[in-house]
Parts: sequence; structure tokens; C-alpha cells
Amino acid sequence: MDSLLLEFQSKIAQIPLNIQRYLVNQIDLNNRLIAIKGARGAGKTTLLLQLAKLYLPLQSSLYVSLDHIYFFESKLYDLAKQFTQFGGTHLLLDEVHKYPSWSREIKLIYDNFPELHVVFTSSSMLEIYKSESDLSRRAITYYLKELSFREFITFETQKTYQSYTFSEILANHNQIATQLLEEIKPLPLFEKYLKTGVYPYYKENEAHYIQKLQNTINLIIEIDINAVEYLQYDTLIKLKKLLISVASSAPFTPNITKLSEKVGVSRNMLVQSLKILERAGLVNELYKATSGIGVLTKPEKLYLNNTNLMHALAKENINIGNVRETFFLNQFKGLHEINRSETADFLIDKTYTFEIGGKNKTKKQIAGTENAYVAKDGIEIGFGNMVPVWLFGFLY
Repeated sequence: MDSLLLEFQSKIAQIPLNIQRYLVNQIDLNNRLIAIKGARGAGKTTLLLQLAKLYLPLQSSLYVSLDHIYFFESKLYDLAKQFTQFGGTHLLLDEVHKYPSWSREIKLIYDNFPELHVVFTSSSMLEIYKSESDLSRRAITYYLKELSFREFITFETQKTYQSYTFSEILANHNQIATQLLEEIKPLPLFEKYLKTGVYPYYKENEAHYIQKLQNTINLIIEIDINAVEYLQYDTLIKLKKLLISVASSAPFTPNITKLSEKVGVSRNMLVQSLKILERAGLVNELYKATSGIGVLTKPEKLYLNNTNLMHALAKENINIGNVRETFFLNQFKGLHEINRSETADFLIDKTYTFEIGGKNKTKKQIAGTENAYVAKDGIEIGFGNMVPVWLFGFLY
């Protein structure tokens, strides 16, 4: 355990605090068991280490990744027991899905060491509430989204800007945009973000970011998904084929029969595969507000999860209209209820209708619709119910 403590101290010394993710100040560390889910590359490891450096007593805390060589011969439960005996109070566990009996042992740790607080991260694929042991009534779960446009601006400028609620943006978007324009030029930043700014690791090597993102996609399918679903190799190949099909067409209303024939799987398997890809943070399914979302319910429309994935997977088939819609859906996903609109592109919280378009987009599509707005690309500032689409990147 001494070597793990030394490694942790070294990591803490190197972790920067000048840029912090939006979730840092939202996690209640008083909870005894906390799960942080998020797609590979979203920044979960950095978040864990920043939480430790900012809020936890370092002399009684320990961070360890569960794919560490230490666990080749040692049990997680034994580590927790020894750590507690030496006065440990906070155990931070990264990548738990790479440890076969993670769920059972975390349950035992929770039940047997009431003085120990555990925070663990996992791939977004991990189904905490369907795990082999019942963690659902024990764990408080948070989801770490990819970088928002606001956070990307902080990475680019080293300046921190506040986030705004959805209602604040609708009511005061002109004033908010005016204030931001005094310090930044949003349009060139927004163009860069759409191509290469969604995952924090873009700063490591921007020239090779797309290649690294393609490698990340492969790892998500071959390692993360397989660690949870235990799929055969030929099924993983079909998942890749399905993802490419979605990438080259999204957003689109899927013809499940034709798509299943193209990929080579049954209808039910196709629908299940789409949901697997969504849980993995690779696609977003969109439904009408009136439709149920069952295990075998097909989505009304399919999107890639974010615009960077479009550039990584469908370079020759990128449509700017699709990019705008993908961005809008991504920023709202998980924060507000978002559905397909009967008259426009999106319906937010079953109340607000949005049409997404370029700077020349008119209000014709939403004429006569209550609580209707146009989210426009290519404009710095809006007026009335015309809102710059980039401003919705300040929701978190």
C-alpha cells in the first residue's frame, strides 16, 4: 500500500487546479458512496484528483486505478481494510469496470467500513443499477459530460466564465451575449470547438487529436463495452459497422429493417445495439415526447453524441445543419428533457420549441407556435426569440 500512497502523492503534486470541470463544485462529498460515470476521455481521472486536492484530507486519502498492477495479486477489499486500519477516510477508485468483482467488493466495503468514504468512476457503459450486487440504494450517481463550449473557452483562453441556466439564457440572451462579446470572439472559437474541442485531451496534441479520438472510439467498443456486455468478437465488429452507418447518415430517422440488414443483425439486436452505443457515449437517440422509451423501442432520430465524433467518423459526409443539431442536442442531454418536436427540430422540457439553423434562418417554421425559438449559427448576438446557438454551450 505504501507504493500506492507515494504514487497518489506524486499525482496530486502534478494535478493543475487552474482549470476545473463543472462537476467539481456539484459533488457532495459527505455521501459515503459516490459513483461518477462518464465516457472514456471525458476527464474523470482529473476530476477525481482535483476533488482530492481541493476538498479531501490528503494524509487520509488515497487514489488508485483498478487496472493497476497492484490488483494482479491483491484484492480491493483487502486494500480498503488495510487503508482503514491506518486511518484512511477517503478512497478514490478509478476505472472500476476493469476489476471483475468491483460491485461485490464495493458493497462489502460500504457495509463493513462505515467510517470510509468511497468515490468511484466508471465508463458510462457501466450499469450501476444492474450490477451483481445492489449498489442502487447506496451510491449517489453523477454523470460527467464532455467539455461544454464554455469549458472549452476556458481551456483556450485560461479565463473562467460563468454558466447560465436555460431560463436565464432565454430571458437575457441579448445581455449575456453582449457582456461576453466584450472579452471573446465566440464564432471562431465555436468553429474550433465543433471540430476538436469536446474532449479535454485535445490540448495534448491538437494536430493528432482526430486520430487519437478514432483510437478512443475503438477502445470504447473493444474494451469498455466488452467489459460490461461480454460480447463476441464478431458482434463488436458489427457494432463498429453500425456506428459507421449512423455516422454517415445522422441525424436521420432510422429504418430499422434496412439498417439491420445492412449491419447483419436482427431487429431486436439492432435496437439493443443502439442503446449500448448510447450508454457508451457514442450516439444519442431522440424520441417524441409522447412515445415511451422501452428496451425495444426504436428512436425517432439518431445522432452521434457530439460533433467531434462526426469529424472523426464521417469526414466526407459532414453537413453543417447536422453539426448544429448535434451540438444543440449534446449540450442539453442529461440536463433537460429533450425530445423531437412535431413542428420543428427539438422540444425542451415539453414546453419550448426550437428550430436550429444558420444566420439566414427565418421564423417561418415556428410561426404560430407558443414558446418557440430559433437557435441561429453564424451570429454573435440575437434578438427576441432569435438566440445564438453557441450561447447554449454555456448551460454547464
